[in-house]
Amino acid sequence: MSFDPTTLRYNEAGLIPAIAQDAASGEVLMMAWMNAEAVARTLETGQVTYWSRSRQEFWVKGATSGNTQGLVEFHIDCDRDCLLLTVTQQGPACHTGRRTCFYTAVQDGEEVETVKVQEAQPDA
Repeated sequence: MSFDPTTLRYNEAGLIPAIAQDAASGEVLMMAWMNAEAVARTLETGQVTYWSRSRQEFWVKGATSGNTQGLVEFHIDCDRDCLLLTVTQQGPACHTGRRTCFYTAVQDGEEVETVKVQEAQPDA
């Protein structure tokens, strides 16, 4: 059976949440939004493409930063209203320079930063 992106359950804005997970480690890297065209572009190119709500345009992860996400697997949840993308992440996934966007934990009622900004790697 061939996949049709329009069969997914998008919200009233035509968007669906997409969770990016590192294919090797299983670490959850980030969550962003996709529309049907972003889904189609991702599946066609193998480079993860999101929809930027603030800029109202497509956003190929890493196009300007070099911190790309290559698609490994594309999963649809049971309700067809959320996506899980396993990816190969090059560089940090978060715009703050951290490996993951989920770098703040709540421990004993306090916010604790659990992931530091990645250091630039010297040229080899």
